[in-house]
Amino acid sequence: MERKELLFTPGPLTTSKTVKEAMLKDMGSRDYTFMNAVKEIRNELLQLAHVSKESGYECVIMQGSGTFGVESVISSIIGNNDSLLILVNGAYGERIVKMADIHKIRTVVARVPENEIITPEMTEQLLQQHPGITHVACIHSETTTGLFNPVAEIGRVCKSQAKVFIVDAMSSFGGVEMDMQAMQIDFLVSSSNKCIEGIPGFAFALCRRMELEKAKGQARSLSLDLYDQWAALEASGQFRFTPPTLSIMAFRQALRELATEGGIRAREERYRTNKLLLDSGMARLGFRQYLEPGIQGHIITSFLYPDTPHFSFDRFYKKLNERGFVIYPGKLGKTDAFRIGNIGQIFPQDVKALIEAVAEVMQEEQAPVAEA
Repeated sequence: MERKELLFTPGPLTTSKTVKEAMLKDMGSRDYTFMNAVKEIRNELLQLAHVSKESGYECVIMQGSGTFGVESVISSIIGNNDSLLILVNGAYGERIVKMADIHKIRTVVARVPENEIITPEMTEQLLQQHPGITHVACIHSETTTGLFNPVAEIGRVCKSQAKVFIVDAMSSFGGVEMDMQAMQIDFLVSSSNKCIEGIPGFAFALCRRMELEKAKGQARSLSLDLYDQWAALEASGQFRFTPPTLSIMAFRQALRELATEGGIRAREERYRTNKLLLDSGMARLGFRQYLEPGIQGHIITSFLYPDTPHFSFDRFYKKLNERGFVIYPGKLGKTDAFRIGNIGQIFPQDVKALIEAVAEVMQEEQAPVAEA
């Protein structure tokens, strides 16, 4: 019997059997069932963000990973005469900086330490100092550490100064209630293999239509042209290039299961419960968290290496993996830490089992931590 592995990561995630089964039937890109699934998904994603086509918003699906979706937005909507403020407090903000550099976009980059949030006050000050800024980009759930930036408050600042607000909500959308219009977000980007619990294959951008329309003819890439992708989907319901057919079908099933669970509110509650159990269990074992509690999200948690000469993360990771638990290495610039995700088809009993496994491994390693 094949051993089941649980992915305590920020994505790809553990998925349900029924989501996997949705991929068992081959599907043509012009098949009516597939095209109808694309239409359903585009509408339902807008609904999850509490907006609609009627209220002036559009959903554009883009083949590839979440990074493809972010780069599609960055390289398509920012014109040659525009300027982008990038708010950075982790690796994913730095990735947007790299995108902008490659596409030769004019930028102002504002960095704060990885254990601090971007504040609306800081954002307002930067916009006042640089009046030529036209667009602002920020990460919501910065999975380098697990912190949540206050994007609603930042959005209000951007809107008060007529700036276009771009939010990378890769690891949070579907696991956090987000009203895109109320939060003043013009472009929200996420992907299929995060909190909606589908499989990898595509990203999606939820867009304010009036801003999306301005991107016509100014993309810096053929395959990542956000406007042309939207225009093709609107005109024929088809992708410009080969679509991720099976990922789409799995995602449609994942959306149905999200609704059955009780929607984003219920899923967020499950994820929060997972985090509470994880935090208390790891604390009992002597592990300390990298972030202060007030800025932490419930998507992923960064734990510092134990202060002991016995600890080897590679060995720790391998032993947990052998027990069926996959965690995530750290991505901090100057601090040794590892990360454990709370999302996907992970339930409280799974978190308790993980804590027991961590206790066993640490006991084997004779590290100075208490038992669970």
